[in-house]
Amino acid sequence: MRKTVLLILSLMVMVTASAQSPSSVVDKVLGAMKSSNAISANYVMTSSQGNSRGTLVMSGKKFRLLANDVKCWYNGSTMWSYSTATDEVNITTPAAADLQMTNPYSVAQNFKSAYIVSKGGKGNGTYTLRFTPKKKSNVKHLLVTVSTSTWLISKAEIVQTNGSKATITISNYNKNASVNASTFEFDKSQVPAGTEVVDLR
Repeated sequence: MRKTVLLILSLMVMVTASAQSPSSVVDKVLGAMKSSNAISANYVMTSSQGNSRGTLVMSGKKFRLLANDVKCWYNGSTMWSYSTATDEVNITTPAAADLQMTNPYSVAQNFKSAYIVSKGGKGNGTYTLRFTPKKKSNVKHLLVTVSTSTWLISKAEIVQTNGSKATITISNYNKNASVNASTFEFDKSQVPAGTEVVDLR
């Protein structure tokens, strides 16, 4: 579920620009990601795997995800991951390939090469982009709905080839979030007392 969350949340920074071609939106927002001090958002996700809600903070290649079922910190070199399913914290030094589906910034960078981006239609005060994988994938397509008054995402949906769906609603989007170095370091107060920490480096 963590990968699904990060995949969809990465889309939130792909559509916060003026109504231009989908390709130019991707270019401009990637540039904004690099120049922004930090980006944060709250989200609620519903899917057949269950419900998840939490917050995401990104600054360059660093990120922190705090949700009710998973928590993850990445300081640019070391990653701490906690899941209620395993009830332990794993410490790793992820390779570049590992970050392709865990780091929102890396995911966003790959969208232009991995997906065909097209207009998905317009509604009453909304605009939708459709992301279709260029290669065979478990993902059939992604739909991202934004407000035409703010160009901020209001809803995103990932549809898989097996018919399952995950829908996420974004709120409190902030392109100038306040962070410091400790934001992206493991915080033991965020996991149950006594949680085992396993160093896999």
